[in-house]
Amino acid sequence: MSTRLAVWGAALGLGAAALLFAPASWLAQGVAQATGARMQWPNASGTVWQGQADWLLSAGPGSAEHSQIPQGVRWSLRPRWSDGPALGVRLWLPCCASEPLQGGVALGSAGLRWWLDPHHSRWQTQWLSGLGTPWNTLQLDGALQLQLSAWQGQVARQRASASGELNAQVQDMATRLSTLRPVGSYALQLRSTPERSTLELSTLRGDLQLQGQGQWVGGRLRFTGEASASPDREAALSNLLNIIGRRQGSRSVIQIG
Repeated sequence: MSTRLAVWGAALGLGAAALLFAPASWLAQGVAQATGARMQWPNASGTVWQGQADWLLSAGPGSAEHSQIPQGVRWSLRPRWSDGPALGVRLWLPCCASEPLQGGVALGSAGLRWWLDPHHSRWQTQWLSGLGTPWNTLQLDGALQLQLSAWQGQVARQRASASGELNAQVQDMATRLSTLRPVGSYALQLRSTPERSTLELSTLRGDLQLQGQGQWVGGRLRFTGEASASPDREAALSNLLNIIGRRQGSRSVIQIG
């Protein structure tokens, strides 16, 4: 009996040590698998619970095309017990935000619940080219500001729901497909409720006019929009209009899903 208890004690000790000191590379592998290798955290150091890594945006598995986010990413995971078992998450983004992105996940009788706190960040659209088509063709240049409201969701009985709002603005966007710089500034709004999620694109200012609406149906985005040029700028924007949608006279129709 004493031998059996000793074996069980040793096994539990080894398991606890493995969990406590799990390498950061395990988390990096999970990120790559969850995003289809479009987001990668190479050169990870530390542990699953607290670590840092480089940060790449990639076109997918086996692709040599990628862009690197400056200064990488740092994270911290901490168990929480105040309202039942939960895992608090902090994500530091030195490139783009002065404060960490905070959130968490919790598992309860109603299923898996997750949340994100309000957050503001600023990105460069050039980094999107690492994701491959169509971003590598457009080669966008501009500042992307993201404003995240409190966001929360739940997964229960194989059904997922979420509620929150994300507002994005691209200021003074340019592209290699047009000699006109910039082509305009734009706003993108994502709203989600337990009933539905919608996406709206609008133009703030500029010679390239973009607008459209979409929603997620069965987990897939269906979006319809159009692009057009100011009357005196159609020649300078013609190549871009041919690429971003199906040309119909002076406008391009954008259809996704």
